Amino acid sequence: MATRKDPVGSRPCQAATSGLRHQAVTASKHLDNLLERSFPSFGGAYLRRIWMLLDEAIGQGIPMTLSVAGPVTASGQHYSWLNPLLETGWFAYISVTDAICYHDAHRAIASVQEHDFQEVPIFGDDGQLREEEIIRITDIGFPESVLFDTDAYLCRLLRLPEFQKRMTGPEFRYRLGAHFAQAEKQKGAAEGLLALCHRKSIPVFVGAPADGSVFLNSTLLWALKEACGDQYGFELDLHGEVLESCAYHWWGLHDSVPKNLGTLVLGGGVPKNFNLQPEPALSQIFGFEDIRGYLYDIQITTAPVTDGSLSSCPPAEAVTWGKVDKTHYRKTTESFSCDYSIVMPILTKALLDKRQRLLQLEQELGSDTLLERHPEAQGYLRPTDGFRLFDMRDSLRQKLFAQIQQHASRLRRATGSNATSET
Repeated sequence: MATRKDPVGSRPCQAATSGLRHQAVTASKHLDNLLERSFPSFGGAYLRRIWMLLDEAIGQGIPMTLSVAGPVTASGQHYSWLNPLLETGWFAYISVTDAICYHDAHRAIASVQEHDFQEVPIFGDDGQLREEEIIRITDIGFPESVLFDTDAYLCRLLRLPEFQKRMTGPEFRYRLGAHFAQAEKQKGAAEGLLALCHRKSIPVFVGAPADGSVFLNSTLLWALKEACGDQYGFELDLHGEVLESCAYHWWGLHDSVPKNLGTLVLGGGVPKNFNLQPEPALSQIFGFEDIRGYLYDIQITTAPVTDGSLSSCPPAEAVTWGKVDKTHYRKTTESFSCDYSIVMPILTKALLDKRQRLLQLEQELGSDTLLERHPEAQGYLRPTDGFRLFDMRDSLRQKLFAQIQQHASRLRRATGSNATSET
């Protein structure tokens, strides 16, 4: 397949001036045409720019990371758009919350049925729901027994021999994903998020593991060990988890084909912060040279930019920290003030539809002719098997450790350490 010399597309997504695109919706045959031509201004123009940046980054084969805040698994959004998006192989790793992982377990449990999850009023009688033992998340309601059954299920898993050791979060969630997948298959339930990430070897990071019920169940088992002498050996290796994220960032900048990374940020909070931390860790803390931030930073958040939170900070602000590429950010970044649950089904459908059309054109025209007419097909039609970074985690971490050993003297001086090593 053909390659592009310039990693940045030529479309002026954030140009100071450009003609308004106000084509009638009746003239668009495909959803991507609608997004590009019939959203001339205001919030619609932001949606258009978000679409065009996603289209551009994916078309160039840029490895993408994804951070998601919010209960996407409890609400079933992973079934509707998140899993189909990850199935493409375009995303290298994801950053989520412990709660997303916890709620992902519900539908793998034999006692839990899909009809247990119902739509309830946001401004209804929550006292009555409490009397009926119904848990509410915004407009989603489900029996409280789902939580108790999930807690029991997770405790059984956490006691298994394979978990009785110290491990990073991605390894922990990779192992959980294998068990969730087996339970879903036995039950006949749809594939969940962690099961999909296990199958596709997509690392799953959780920057605040203690802020969720998976870890609360681990805390119960740990407390029984401390108070009563029960056997329990699971422990999260947070240092190793951060180092692992840095190793994947290093891979994206130095070993991936485009030698660049992009990110899609949905919501904010800790998932966003953790997702952006590898660059300052490698450049500011370790002091490595030739470390760059994300080339593409595409953000959808409801947080107001004036509140000073990281959830709301736009890519331009992240440029000042080095987390986003300073050279191209005016053309390759955008922050859209919107609830991502409104637009992600639309954007995902547009991406998947375009991929399918390119695949059909490849069969009709052949690869060479297709790439001459549609160079973005190179990125869109990447193998859906994906990057499988978790399969490479050991070698990628060792590559980063080698860099640390090479710069050990400088790093020790920077930390004020006089320590020496015989190795």
